[in-house]
Amino acid sequence: MKQFIVILAALSFGALTACNKMGSGPRPSLSSDDDKTVYAIGMDMGTKLKTLQLSKKEMSILKMGIDDGSEGKKGEVEPREYLAKVGDLIRKRQQAFAETEKKQASGFLDKAAGMSGAQKTDSGLVFVETQAGTGEAPKATDRVKVNYHGTLRDGEVFDSTRERKQPATFRLDRVIKCWNEGVQKMKVGGKAELYCPPEIAYGDRGAPPKIPPGAALKFEVELLEIVKEDAKKDAKKGAKKGGANERKSKDAIDLMRCLETL
Repeated sequence: MKQFIVILAALSFGALTACNKMGSGPRPSLSSDDDKTVYAIGMDMGTKLKTLQLSKKEMSILKMGIDDGSEGKKGEVEPREYLAKVGDLIRKRQQAFAETEKKQASGFLDKAAGMSGAQKTDSGLVFVETQAGTGEAPKATDRVKVNYHGTLRDGEVFDSTRERKQPATFRLDRVIKCWNEGVQKMKVGGKAELYCPPEIAYGDRGAPPKIPPGAALKFEVELLEIVKEDAKKDAKKGAKKGGANERKSKDAIDLMRCLETL
C-alpha cells in the first residue's frame, strides 16, 4: 500500500511540475527555504515520472484529474476502477523506456570495447585498465576500499566519491555483478574503467531517480585497499578505548544503496 501511495504522489507532483512548465507566465522565484524545499520535491518527483514518458495530452489529462479531485468535482471516471491499473501502466511504460535505452547503450558499450587495451568478458563487462596496481587482487567476498566516479552513457554523474572527496568501503558480494567481476580484475593501487551493460547493473528496473531503466553505466575506479578482518577488529578495539569506532561513511551508505542488487 505504501508503494502505491508513493507512485501516486510521484505522478501528482510530477504532473504539476510539468504542467506548470507548459503553462504561461513567468517562473516563480525561490525566495525562501520552503520555496526551495518544495521545488526540490517537484524535481525529485518529476525525475521519477520521466520514465513513464507521458505525452503532453496525458500530462494535461493528469492535471485535469488533480484539479477535479482537489476541487471536489464529480470525476469523469470511477477512480477506484482505474487506479488498480496504475501498476500495469507503470510497468509497461518503464519496459518500453528500458528497451529504447538498451538500444542506445549498445552503441556506447561497443565503442568502449573498441578502446585500446579494452577487455570484454562473457558477461558483457568492458574492462579498461588505466593504471596497473602492484598489490594484491581482491576475491569475490573481500571488503574493499575504493574511490570511484559513476556516470551514465551521456556523461551525467550519478554518484562519485571523487566529488565527495571521501573513499567508500564495501563487500564485493553485496554490490552489482559488474563491480564484483570488474574489481576482482584489479590490484591494490590500480585504476580502471568499468563499462557495465544493464544486465549486470540494474537491468530493466534501473535505480530511480538517478539511474534509468535499461541504463549502461561507466565507473572510474581506484582500488585503494583490501580491508582485512584483523584491521576491522583492531579498529573496534580502538573504539572501546575511546578511539574512533568504525562506521559506514555517508558515501559508503550512498554507494550501498546505489550498487546493491535490487
